[in-house]
Amino acid sequence: MTQRVEHTTVMDRLAIDDLVTGYAIAVDDGDWAAYRALFVPGGQVDYRSAGGIAGSADAVADWLAEMMRRFPVRQHLIVNRRIGIALRDGGAPGDTATVQADYLNPMHLAGPHDAPPGPSGGASAAPNYTCAGRYVFAARRAAEGWRLTEVVVHEKWRQLLPAHT
Repeated sequence: MTQRVEHTTVMDRLAIDDLVTGYAIAVDDGDWAAYRALFVPGGQVDYRSAGGIAGSADAVADWLAEMMRRFPVRQHLIVNRRIGIALRDGGAPGDTATVQADYLNPMHLAGPHDAPPGPSGGASAAPNYTCAGRYVFAARRAAEGWRLTEVVVHEKWRQLLPAHT
């Protein structure tokens, strides 16, 4: 492998890692325009294993915007990222990649007893709902950089703590 190929591979890996981080930040911040921008046209998402829907990134973004209103506090932790970049003949990095990454997602599920959390009081914003599993991301190089073509969630477990009254 030449030094140029190694440099390109490292740069691609960093860009793909940043793409996955951008995904987590967009969901946690409820930035659905940023979420949509992470995908190629026609990108697909599948949240069915977590009780959600499957469909286009646009349709899923609309669903998430509505669903995440129930979780005013959320924080994705995406770890153990295994990035695989397809290789061209000769060993140069190609234009497609996959990422397997575990996630832990503590959130606060708001209930009718909750007042909006704030500095002057209100309900606790401590997590009372946590889910975890593995993401499988597929990406390809586009004119604007690496973009997602598919995201599949494989939820492994979830926990809902009882409400405090």
